[in-house]
Amino acid sequence: MGGERTGAVAERRRRTTLVAASLLLFSACGRSDQNHKLTFGYVPASLEYPFNVALAEGFEQAAKAAGVNAVVLDPHGSVEQQANAIDDLLAQQVDAIGFLPLDSVIAESFVDRINEEKVPVVSVALQVGDSAKRKTDDPYPGLSALVVTDNYKAGTVAGEMAAKLLPPGRTAKIAIVMGDPAYAIVKLNSDGFLAALDKAKANYRIVAEQPTNWTPDEGESVCQNFLTAHPDLDLIYSHADDMAIGCARAIDAAGSKVKLVATGGGSRLGTDAIRAGEVDGSVCTRPKLLGVLMFKAMYEAATNPRTPTGRFITYDMPPITKDKLADCPELW
Repeated sequence: MGGERTGAVAERRRRTTLVAASLLLFSACGRSDQNHKLTFGYVPASLEYPFNVALAEGFEQAAKAAGVNAVVLDPHGSVEQQANAIDDLLAQQVDAIGFLPLDSVIAESFVDRINEEKVPVVSVALQVGDSAKRKTDDPYPGLSALVVTDNYKAGTVAGEMAAKLLPPGRTAKIAIVMGDPAYAIVKLNSDGFLAALDKAKANYRIVAEQPTNWTPDEGESVCQNFLTAHPDLDLIYSHADDMAIGCARAIDAAGSKVKLVATGGGSRLGTDAIRAGEVDGSVCTRPKLLGVLMFKAMYEAATNPRTPTGRFITYDMPPITKDKLADCPELW
């Protein structure tokens, strides 16, 4: 028992210090070359969401540690503005570009445009290309790297948790609170979840699913609809902590005992909801680490022309439950 506790503490310390260790590494790298001041640009999806803010912070902190100028241009959720921001960065002759695609298919043209200027480009958090035709670990040609949470795997982890919460001896009724279908991760979140249920030989039926714009308010509204139409629901699966927070409010207002599992977890509000027993579990995502890993991929491509293209970069995603909150230390 003592050995097991020691191992768990060591693992948590390893995860907590990963970002800091990476920043120290980049700091050393940055000091090694004083002849050229690199400038990297990053275009998020929208900085109104905590996840995106944390990702941008990770990128900026890593850039500062390495002595690299960081330019962040917020397109405020507009695909057109994202295209314009990328053109602005190319006009500024930055040394590398990272972006979080607002539309995975349209993003193909962004990568092609950046390739024409021979600037390294990294996609973060989302795949570039049609998810129905391109696998998660198969980066779009022309990308220096794809740095993502493996959303299929995240869905799988959520499905494994859900399978343990379903009632035995009958067909369980499940509803899914989806994200915005324009994002490739939506299909991956659902596919992984269903695959895990099937692998566990769970007896279930999906009775409802509805897209949202990723906000708590929409999560609350959708779950109200679910519980009205299906008051005997057994479990609700949310594609992100944000919608799960709103969904928990709807469950409480209805006096329902339905179980609630999410992915896209690790936010402060989501973790507090798990601690309070309002959400049964989620899956650890680490946007700040994504920002650091994106910077690392950009730095390697900008400073070493022999760096391979098409790299697939991800990280571990443990489940988050009330007794394992420390396994996801980032809290964005």
